[in-house]
Amino acid sequence: MAAETVDGSALAGLALAAAGARHMFGVVGIPVTSLASRAAAAGVRFLAFRNEQSAGYAAAAYGFLTGSPGLLLTVSGPGCVHGLAGLSHATANAWPLLMVSGSCDQADAGRGDFQELDQIAATKPFAKLAVKATTIADIPRLVFQALAAAVSGRPGGCYLDIPSDVLHQTLPQSEAADLIAAAKADSAASNPSPPNQKPLDEAIGKAADLLRRAERPLVVIGKGAAYARAEEAIRKLVDTTGIPFLPTPMGKGVVPDSHPLSATAARSLAIGQCDVALVVGARLNWLLHFGEPPKWSKDVKFILVDVCEEEIELRKPHVGIVGDAKRVIELINREIKDDPFCLARSNPWVEAITKKAKDNVLKMEAQLAKDVVPFNFLTPLRIIRDAILAEGSPAPIVVSEGANTMDVGRAVLVQNEPRTRLDAGTWGTMGVGLGYCIAAAVAEPERLVVAVEGDSGYGFSAMEVETLVRYQLPVVVIVFNNNGVYGGDRRSPDEITGPFKDDPAPTSFVPAAGYHKMMEAFGGKGYLVETPDELKSALSESFRARKPAVINCIIDPYAGAESGRMQHKN
Repeated sequence: MAAETVDGSALAGLALAAAGARHMFGVVGIPVTSLASRAAAAGVRFLAFRNEQSAGYAAAAYGFLTGSPGLLLTVSGPGCVHGLAGLSHATANAWPLLMVSGSCDQADAGRGDFQELDQIAATKPFAKLAVKATTIADIPRLVFQALAAAVSGRPGGCYLDIPSDVLHQTLPQSEAADLIAAAKADSAASNPSPPNQKPLDEAIGKAADLLRRAERPLVVIGKGAAYARAEEAIRKLVDTTGIPFLPTPMGKGVVPDSHPLSATAARSLAIGQCDVALVVGARLNWLLHFGEPPKWSKDVKFILVDVCEEEIELRKPHVGIVGDAKRVIELINREIKDDPFCLARSNPWVEAITKKAKDNVLKMEAQLAKDVVPFNFLTPLRIIRDAILAEGSPAPIVVSEGANTMDVGRAVLVQNEPRTRLDAGTWGTMGVGLGYCIAAAVAEPERLVVAVEGDSGYGFSAMEVETLVRYQLPVVVIVFNNNGVYGGDRRSPDEITGPFKDDPAPTSFVPAAGYHKMMEAFGGKGYLVETPDELKSALSESFRARKPAVINCIIDPYAGAESGRMQHKN
């Protein structure tokens, strides 16, 4: 009796399952259709998308939400190229992802084979590791190697190429099991050893001493702290020391936005006047004004906590600590416990921050209290905020993209739990919305997912509403429909000249487009809303149903600003 055999597709699926993978996102076709089915049979749920770009953004967000690499599956050639969006986005945001692509037969490479592309060369600029399985026996080892690389050090994207001929090769089932067991053992044995404790202890001591002696300390919380599950340690640090904190957009919720020491509403004062800033899991890039004057004081001393030594070397902080955010903050807490200190609420610095924050919140609330119709951005965002907060815990995951929609929403929407905000991220990537929604729905099935999308951002991935319906995911998408990018035609008279002056503006879309009808066409629920009562009713019904829905929210085209808050870049 002949021994049972497995082919490369089945072996890849078995190896991914053995490595702990639970979900995979992608688009099937030649030569990976069988790989998706075999992976699903092995216990890896496959979510089939309409576009590799959206699937890639889903895999990236999944990596952030779970701490495990998100899996992206693409076909060869153009499918691989489409997948580069998600691969590069994951690496830019330091989220773990493994992109797996089929490729042309090795024997026909260089001869113009079907969808031929040097996919290793194409992916290398965006990947921490790019490897190719040249025989079926390579697959388990490379699967484990790539998954480990994706989460080691600074997380990021990795790439695994499996040629068509390798996917069709076979070997005995017993040999497949041995290869997987060996790959698993090798991966466990090669886990990096912890860093030398002595220099870490010295840096921890310096950091604690610097915070203790600071007159105007600040804790800056990045999305890396959220990824590291550092919320308990950071909350303890804030509560025991009384130091105000400032989250970056996706660091919101690590410490609740409602916490009295939140400096979000006093951001300019906080970063402009702090003398010591403990930056946890955030890079001093454009989002934090590079840590330089005039936004920051020229005398500020940075304590930078990052998993990447190169980041510390690049920024040259006063104190640099290479390590996992959760572990480092726990060590700082332990160091402070031996010689405790706490800024009282009457401390001049704390008083200045809380007073400025309170004043700015009151100004914002006065604007939010008005029911403006036709809608500006504030009125619907207030209604959405209140509906989300009414859901309690576990809090819904908010997905936000767009220029004005994301910028204004960041100030209005409240995050009181970690990893409940997903947005355009480090790269300011548009088109992430529906992919993020799908990832959030499968990674956190107990949570409702609410997307607040500009109509331009939504358009990049709108076809994935069919995917929402197909898998019946609890996602409510609210489209802020203001007729185009930034709000339709914003041209000055001198720009409306030449032979094509009668064409629509480059920023214009079809006015009052029926985005809700697109959802209805696939069997989901669609709502068209133009008043506060209509929006409240749609949110109440859709949140209660926890089924795929699109709420088409008509916004005054002149309510927003061009480029949101990035006018100086455009």
